[in-house]
Amino acid sequence: MTSFKIYKEADLVMAEEIRYVAPAHYELRIESFSLFAKNYKEKYESNEFEAGGYKWKLILYPNGDKSRNGEDHISIYLAVSGTSPFQPGGAIHSTIRFSLYDQICDRYLTKQGRVTRFHASKVEWGVPRYLPLKIFADPSNGYLVDDTCVFGVEVFVIKSSGVGECVTTQKDCTSFTEDYVISRFADLGDDYLHTEAFTIGVHEWKVRVCPKGDLDNRGKNLSMFLVLADPDKLASGQKVNVRFIIRLKDKYGVVLHQPEACTKWFSSSITYWGWPSFMPLKTVRERVKDSCLFDVEVAVLSIVSKLP
Repeated sequence: MTSFKIYKEADLVMAEEIRYVAPAHYELRIESFSLFAKNYKEKYESNEFEAGGYKWKLILYPNGDKSRNGEDHISIYLAVSGTSPFQPGGAIHSTIRFSLYDQICDRYLTKQGRVTRFHASKVEWGVPRYLPLKIFADPSNGYLVDDTCVFGVEVFVIKSSGVGECVTTQKDCTSFTEDYVISRFADLGDDYLHTEAFTIGVHEWKVRVCPKGDLDNRGKNLSMFLVLADPDKLASGQKVNVRFIIRLKDKYGVVLHQPEACTKWFSSSITYWGWPSFMPLKTVRERVKDSCLFDVEVAVLSIVSKLP
């Protein structure tokens, strides 16, 4: 079971959590704490450890960091270690969790701060008033048992992977509508028919008509698709969101069939989309004796590209 709460001390916002998982990166076990507190009245710096590609040290003030209003408290900090860890103008962004082991309940009191920015002028961050000494020293609380205690720390460095996307929404929802004629429908073979390319935004599109059906619909249904005619113009990872509809009409312009509008992302791997079972061929033959019309209405909604 895990529980947590959020509190604010001065300008320090912390999330407090009780958990059963040991700290991932470093533990500081102190035996004979009373003697330790006498020998290190000011502070104690741990050995270096590595996390997130950087070297760190855990700094403990067993009698409180009085310079930062930490009287009568355990004060704990994390410091960047090593020589010149920062590039000129550079910084390390990280989330830090400090832990104190409850030896009676076999669990950890963990406190986490908001994202911290380390740089050349700020090489450490911590909690001056981590825990009152009175609470810490009471053996019934489990933090100091037989004069022994265990502190811990986790450091999660935030590094941008450079992966992301930019969504460009079309303000005017660029659209196109056009009518096409299919002559001598009953005499058409199994081959696909394509309209002339039309341009919407920066891309060209076509309508694909399969008079005798596409694949599994062969001989059963009329199939209609919208096709991205120039997928090679798409940049790597780019895709285009399009809303479109195709209507079948008789030669007088009366709508014979109109499916619901379809909204689909087109990309270099998805270059066409539509209705494989647009309309049963039996119905088409009954209602279309010679020629028919169809129109297509296409609107580009948005374009997604990789962030540079």
